[in-house]
Amino acid sequence: MARGEPSELRAGDDGKRQVAFRLGLSAESRAAAYLIAKGYRILARRWRSPVGEIDIVARRRRLLVFVEVKARATLDDAAESVTPHQKRRICAAAEAWLAAHPDDSVQDMRFDAMLVAPGRMPRHITGAFEVET
Repeated sequence: MARGEPSELRAGDDGKRQVAFRLGLSAESRAAAYLIAKGYRILARRWRSPVGEIDIVARRRRLLVFVEVKARATLDDAAESVTPHQKRRICAAAEAWLAAHPDDSVQDMRFDAMLVAPGRMPRHITGAFEVET
């Protein structure tokens, strides 16, 4: 909380953050259920490392998938909300996941996006982005 701000402003900001947090959890739950229905096994949700967070880590057979979930008012808005900075953070977090969870049976990996909007089926974008070198 910043000094000098009216207390009602700080309380309002906390309320907005709580609503956003709950919206994010709901979107991630919808995305995870959708992936499970498509045959993926969820290995982790909201996995945190010192370099970033991965919303969902999933696996299907020998494919490991790192999924960024974006919830917005429309699917188009969600698609536009994955920034280059976020992509770099997700890639760094994926490297941390691989270091922490070595698995010789994984033959391929991919970065996907799951777009979520109210009243719409989630949209799964496979291979949404590549690791930037």
